[in-house]
Amino acid sequence: MTLAQTGQLAENQEPIYEELPEGWLRVKLPDVATVTMGQSPPGSSYNDRGEGLPFFQGKAEFGERYPKVRVWCTEPKKIANPGDVLISIRAPVGPTNVADRRCIIGRGLASVTPLGGMPTEFVLFALRLIESELSISGTGSTFTAINKKDLEEIDIDVPPLAEQKRIVAKVEQLLARVKAARERLAKVPEILKRFRQSVLAAACSGRLTADWRNGVARVEPRRALLKRILGHGAVVKVPTDEDPVELAKIPEEWAWSRCEYLCEPQRIITYGVIKLGPPVWKGVRTLRSSDVRWLFIDERHIKRISPKIAAGYSRTFLKGGEILVTVRGTLGGVSVVPPQLAGANISREVAMVPLHAELDPRFFCYAIASMWSQNWLSEVTKGVAYTGINIRDLKRLPVPVPSLAEQREIVRRVGALFQLADAIERRVAAAAVQAENMTQAILAKAFRGELVSTEAELARREGRFYEPAPALLAKIEAQRKDAKPQRKRG
Repeated sequence: MTLAQTGQLAENQEPIYEELPEGWLRVKLPDVATVTMGQSPPGSSYNDRGEGLPFFQGKAEFGERYPKVRVWCTEPKKIANPGDVLISIRAPVGPTNVADRRCIIGRGLASVTPLGGMPTEFVLFALRLIESELSISGTGSTFTAINKKDLEEIDIDVPPLAEQKRIVAKVEQLLARVKAARERLAKVPEILKRFRQSVLAAACSGRLTADWRNGVARVEPRRALLKRILGHGAVVKVPTDEDPVELAKIPEEWAWSRCEYLCEPQRIITYGVIKLGPPVWKGVRTLRSSDVRWLFIDERHIKRISPKIAAGYSRTFLKGGEILVTVRGTLGGVSVVPPQLAGANISREVAMVPLHAELDPRFFCYAIASMWSQNWLSEVTKGVAYTGINIRDLKRLPVPVPSLAEQREIVRRVGALFQLADAIERRVAAAAVQAENMTQAILAKAFRGELVSTEAELARREGRFYEPAPALLAKIEAQRKDAKPQRKRG
């Protein structure tokens, strides 16, 4: 049944568009809902004691579907009722929620009350479909906003009432699946984080290369590497009573040492520039804790400081290959200095571990980044007034020392496993974007009449009459006329 066959088009109603399914009608929002603009009550009437009605001021209180109560108010100006759609009309414009209780709305919100028995969720989904369009339609120099006239100009495609209810049920079903998928995807980064730490734990305890050692004809004897390149002083007693965490078990072919004994001759573990001064164009790049992340250096926002200031800290000029550890600010950053950062310096938030040239800095970077080492450093810093890592403690950090050949094999295997984790992470990120886009795709399909069978199709199939959207609009108009107060004659 087409609109021309019903003959029930309201006098001021727009004619149906050709692209709409049979029995649908494109109308303005006020034709099917009452729009109420919010108004803020006096500030003196706000309270956090639960007195009066919940008061919602804007998007800040919105949840996934229903707003969260933070403030109550005893002097309401504008009220929304359960089942009203709440829409943010001031910075940001467009987000929506549903009132699940009688509440007060401030000037950052408007309420939309569906008429004629239309489901709240149908109007909610219609507004969520055009949220991005609404967000760019706001005006204002200080912050964007839309007014009542803007809301009243919103077009909404209205199917027959029975079809609306089927659409809502199907959309809810599909969105529940999308939500479940998003929740599962959101857990993957934490799983990958634990996986990477498990890889480092296996790498730094020798489990990752157990098969490699068994297949090697001759492995450099225990402690031989330390004695050969660093001297007898690098072979120290580990653990001691000062170690707060029990040491991991390592293969017999490995030895324990401490960070300070693995450094280049004439270079020590230390932090860098204390006062950086203002940024200087083409100055010396100086790494802060925000630049040194877990196993990589973020080069996007490195500060450049005066060469004169940097020159006062010549001991911490980087050559490339040093291990950097964040010791102030954001802790947990550990990375090897790449060749392109040779000539840069570090701030006092970052410590430099200049490893001996015959050691593979990538292996020892993994060792320091492992959960065991981070727990050791965390334990020794407990009770310190200022959160950070003492250089003395970093020097004392125990590290396992395998042969150089095994260090390189560990680095190769860890790199391969981390590449696998990175690939999974990229795929998960792409899937998360798809899941976010899926919501809009579902809504778009619903409002094209493609998600469920139309009422017109079902009526023909079942040989019955159906009530098209123009009939619903006529009922809403009649109800409005009945609801208007009759003026008394003098």
